[in-house]
Amino acid sequence: MTAPVIGVLALQGDVREHLTALTDVGAQARPVRRAAELDAVDGLVIPGGESTTISKLVDIFELREPIDKRIAAGLPVYGSCAGMIMLAQEVLDGRPDQRGFDGITMTVRRNAFGRQVDSFEAPVEITGIDGGPLHAVFIRAPWVERVGAGVEVLGTVTEGPAAGRVVAVRQGNLLATSFHPELTRDLRLHRYFVDLVRT
Repeated sequence: MTAPVIGVLALQGDVREHLTALTDVGAQARPVRRAAELDAVDGLVIPGGESTTISKLVDIFELREPIDKRIAAGLPVYGSCAGMIMLAQEVLDGRPDQRGFDGITMTVRRNAFGRQVDSFEAPVEITGIDGGPLHAVFIRAPWVERVGAGVEVLGTVTEGPAAGRVVAVRQGNLLATSFHPELTRDLRLHRYFVDLVRT
């Protein structure tokens, strides 16, 4: 079986970490900064970083329309942390000029878990991923306030003051998490996404 070509939006954020994780699970991982590079991929990862910066850079690099079109055509996309914000239809506590891709019918709250100093790690069970909970790293992370029809909740925080908060969702070919699996050596979520791209 040919390895799928998966791009990582390489404008800002945890690009290198995602490229490494995708390569480690058998994908051909490539950075994406131009529309021609986007045209050559079977799937796309929007990394964690700073969502308002990514939003501005998507426009500067003239990638908004090409990404919107690929999402509408069914391109599998995974967004982690800021990438979740970029995939959301509605963002609370964002900047007024901030625009995403309106891919997943959900409302997310930006920086919902608090500031950088409030970052934390917690176990999160993910529906469809065997082997016990993932070790999730939350850094100025969003959470999902509401989901619409067709959105499957894959994971919630199970303990602490944020227990019950939705932190992983899927709608069709679109996957999003509040946390950063690329910052751990647990490759199961990247493998899940690569399998999604292959189907």
